[in-house]
Amino acid sequence: MKRILSCTDGSAYSASIYDLTAWVARRTKASVQVLHMLDAHRERAEASDLSGNIGMDTGETLLEKLTQLEESKSRLAFERGKLILAEAHRQLTAAGVAEIFVEQQHGELVEAVVEKEANADLVVIGKRGESAHLAPNHLGSNLERVVRASIRPVLVAPRTLGPIERFLIAYDGGPSIEKAIRFLMEHPLLQGVKCHLLRAGKMDADAEWHLNETAAKLREKDYQVTVHPVTGSPDSVITETIKRENIHLLVMGAYGHSRIRQFIIGSTTTSTVRTCEIPILMFR
Repeated sequence: MKRILSCTDGSAYSASIYDLTAWVARRTKASVQVLHMLDAHRERAEASDLSGNIGMDTGETLLEKLTQLEESKSRLAFERGKLILAEAHRQLTAAGVAEIFVEQQHGELVEAVVEKEANADLVVIGKRGESAHLAPNHLGSNLERVVRASIRPVLVAPRTLGPIERFLIAYDGGPSIEKAIRFLMEHPLLQGVKCHLLRAGKMDADAEWHLNETAAKLREKDYQVTVHPVTGSPDSVITETIKRENIHLLVMGAYGHSRIRQFIIGSTTTSTVRTCEIPILMFR
């Protein structure tokens, strides 16, 4: 692994993002690029809304003040972003990361990630953003969009981060989780961390063969693997296994079904990410 793209907005999740980014960088000897986005549309929205209260006879003085307000908000957002990046650099340096690049730009986070991930091997993002305190049980507005758009693995940081000594693979035999298995076999990120391989749902002979074959492949790469074939709904089984086995990181495929099907019956990905309080390494 050569580079990690770490996305921050200065929210309450930022410290966990930096800790998780540093953990990956130390284990893979990767450099880190920290990205902070200035959302121009959002910065202008509040000031623009004021224009609806301005009558036809409003003088140039008031319009000039409105323009100055917008410019002031933009300058403050820019300066705040610089402070966020300086703090990110400080925390990552203190955590032992040797090579750090920081960047601030205007635009949408998803578009920036798609552009910059060509030079990265992994994207790190917080489960929630700067409005986390408003609806703590909801997902961040950018998270699903980033996961859906990214061609790289996305590592989702929880509010707090503890030691990572056991990880769980939510194995369903699909192409996304097979991509995850290949990643684990090719990169040292989780080498030495105890592996739990979970298959939730109906187990026939074919599913059992694929589960055991996957376990054998991981063991060939020196993973210590415990296999869990469990019947039941995937989202509830995953949550229960995480608690029972004291799992510290979850590996799973992301959004494996069509958007229409998810709208009708929901998504295991969304349900799991919403309730999970540990890092999640997601593959699309």
